[in-house]
Amino acid sequence: MNLLKISQDDKAVYGRILKLTGPIILQNLLSAFVTSADVVMLNFVGQEHISAVSLATQYATVLFMLLYGLGTGVTMLSAQYFGKGDMRAIDAVEGIALRFSIGVTLLFGLAALTVPEFMMRIFTPDPQLVEIGAGYLRNVSVAYICWGLIEIYLATLRSVGRVAVSTALNMVAFALNILLNAVFIFGLFGAPKLGAAGVALATSISRVVELILTLIVSARSRDVKLKLSYMFIRSKVLFKDFLRMAMPATLNDVSWGLAFSMYSVIIGQFLGTDMVAANSFTSLVRTFGTVLCFSVASGGGILLGQIMGNGRMEEAEKCASVLMKLTVISGIIGGLIVLAAMPFVLRFANLTETGKGFLKGMLLINTYYVMGQAVNTTLIAGVFRAGGDSRFGFICDTIDMWCYAVPLGFLAAAVLKLPPMWVYFLLCTDEFVKWPWVIRHYRSKKWLKNITRENVV
Repeated sequence: MNLLKISQDDKAVYGRILKLTGPIILQNLLSAFVTSADVVMLNFVGQEHISAVSLATQYATVLFMLLYGLGTGVTMLSAQYFGKGDMRAIDAVEGIALRFSIGVTLLFGLAALTVPEFMMRIFTPDPQLVEIGAGYLRNVSVAYICWGLIEIYLATLRSVGRVAVSTALNMVAFALNILLNAVFIFGLFGAPKLGAAGVALATSISRVVELILTLIVSARSRDVKLKLSYMFIRSKVLFKDFLRMAMPATLNDVSWGLAFSMYSVIIGQFLGTDMVAANSFTSLVRTFGTVLCFSVASGGGILLGQIMGNGRMEEAEKCASVLMKLTVISGIIGGLIVLAAMPFVLRFANLTETGKGFLKGMLLINTYYVMGQAVNTTLIAGVFRAGGDSRFGFICDTIDMWCYAVPLGFLAAAVLKLPPMWVYFLLCTDEFVKWPWVIRHYRSKKWLKNITRENVV
């Protein structure tokens, strides 16, 4: 079967997926622009600031994965209950997720505020990087706490199809973040020059503003609101469903995020600062390369959940098939984006000649690595979770990352002491190792389920 062959019936499904995906693409692009603005502006401050922020933000990556997992759990259940027409169940699901997100973000925020030096030493022994990164973590602690409330509410909005609203909120926050980055990094308008700490301060202020706007949107919404009182809605059935379906998704994303952060530990502890700096630019370019495929996975998963919650299983199966075709297309486009960006990034990056050599090789590897991410993310985080099947992804990713990729990376770097680019190449085989099992599970159709229940609240 030709994956890229588009029938007339497929075009209608494409339209529905892209209607949801379009605002998500814009939202993810804006997020990538904020990250790129951090790197671009810090490029004028020095390689040490870039490296320190690259390592310090690994905690934000782990927190993002945790909140993304909780948000996926919200979307997983709420999209199907929205298809069923049960809004009260959606309130209860939001409340359950808030209980977890608030507790975790408070923990991250307090740690960043009180023990940032310890957090940095996990990634690097370099005292200069520890000092710069600790200042970053202290200033970003407020952003962590706001993030937990914002992400759960925006996930609830997306699950009922209101992706444009969540995108608009993110647009304001991201634009403000970029502006404040310039102010605090370069000392504009009389502000102090704070370097890496300024990036964190800009992030915290923009998150506070985004939270205020989120509360305003919630107050004006007729049905989907952000209320702490939802945490006290009692539904044993929904709580068990959330634990059974959402928690594996959350643990999956946390496990994957922690393992991916271990890549930074391997690079930072064994491969040197040139490799760390090159990796920060590579991560930035890869983010742009995966925007389309991650957005397709998110939008397609929402549509699939709504269709399955309405009981239209044949339509859901067809939608999943179209989603796979879009995934292949988005993976190819993502690889071309990385390839096209290479000459510009190499010319711009303020790295040593050794660092630029590493950067070129890492970008070449990522021209095909994004295809592996595209297929796995769409199936595991999009198609499977839409039907409540999050356990498979958790098991698959945990085995792949913790039993294969991370041990292989430490073995190659610390024991065999292979050249840095060989270590990086081996780390980037993780997505392709799990392809056979992921695709086999997709073809089994075990994920194709209606997970809603009657009278859950």
